[in-house]
Amino acid sequence: MDVELITIGDELLTGHTVNTNAAFVAEKLTGLGLNVKYISTTGDSLEIMEEAFHLALKRAQVIITTGGLGPTDDDNTKKAIVKVFKRNLIFHEEILEDMKNRYAQRGITMPAINQNQALLPQGAKFFPNKNGSAVGICISEEGRTFISLPGVPREMQQIMEDEVLPYLKNLNLGHNLKITKLRTTGVVESKLADMLQAELKLENGVKLAYLPAYSGVDLRIIAESGTKDEVQQKARDLERFLESVVGKYIYGKDDDTLEGVVGQLLKDNDRTVAVAESCTGGQLGMIITSVPGASNYFLGGVLSYSNEAKIKQLAVDEAIVAEHGAVSEECAVAMATGCRQRFESDYALAITGISGPDGGTDEKPVGTTYIGLASVHATYARKFNFGTSREANRARACYAALELLRREILDIK
Repeated sequence: MDVELITIGDELLTGHTVNTNAAFVAEKLTGLGLNVKYISTTGDSLEIMEEAFHLALKRAQVIITTGGLGPTDDDNTKKAIVKVFKRNLIFHEEILEDMKNRYAQRGITMPAINQNQALLPQGAKFFPNKNGSAVGICISEEGRTFISLPGVPREMQQIMEDEVLPYLKNLNLGHNLKITKLRTTGVVESKLADMLQAELKLENGVKLAYLPAYSGVDLRIIAESGTKDEVQQKARDLERFLESVVGKYIYGKDDDTLEGVVGQLLKDNDRTVAVAESCTGGQLGMIITSVPGASNYFLGGVLSYSNEAKIKQLAVDEAIVAEHGAVSEECAVAMATGCRQRFESDYALAITGISGPDGGTDEKPVGTTYIGLASVHATYARKFNFGTSREANRARACYAALELLRREILDIK
């Protein structure tokens, strides 16, 4: 069953807004076994939308659009829908009352223009919007399913999760498909491929993709077959092979995050951690505390950006900074040690480096980073070079620190 996604908005074409909707919808539909064959983006012009809708209806069985459902004059999606499907707009009192009630709960009088949101194409099914005023629209006609959703990501995602996916699942449009992600970190894409290449044999209907990001490389398994049992078996066979070869780099599956996995390890072992950050500027602490319940194991951090802060707040010996520099193995060890003592934590992580774009030398080029770890059992630092991008250096340093801690807890060498 072929699917086309159409994202609507001039701001998407000009680059002022990043098109995250297409990625979200495509991933969800692929998980249902639907074949996302086309993704297109149009501006807010009524004529261009009509052209895009007609083309999509010729080449796909399911069409999903996002954007252009607001109440203002530049929101033309509903106008295009009624022209393409040759239907009138019908007023729905229940939609208007729901909007009024939600505005009243916030102590706000609903703007009169929002009454337009209660107009829907004749015969269309609507999907409730819990986070906004634009409902989702669904028209089924001549073997085609046309669904239009608001463009605001939070609103679109809620309708997609709560309404659209169950609706499409009940239509049984997809085929037998299994998608699994094994999440790795601490190893680059090329090394993973090199380690797997010699013995990797993919069965018919099975694909393996390498998806790199700052946090690591995802190994995505896609398996297709005639029955659900066959699909499950094919995916599991490849998963077992990957685990046998690169298992020490795999920290989780599917929606697992490294910060979530490390947090659970700390919680399960009744251990605590604190952080000392220089070049990452608090980013490591932010990532750790993005996990709900992090207060159970995260005690706090020190943002020691200057040499003086390292000396005064973390008790780093001035002689270490003078002799080895702030970006050094010795300084990273001293920062981690001082941090652990200050917070009385079971573990402490420290990051010091040259994020760039300036500040590098022949001896310590941009990207040079030292990550220290201190615990009751061991205190050490590791040297990394993450490249020349400031953003990449900072993000990679944070995830490298979390991976260092994961391996320390699990005693992975």
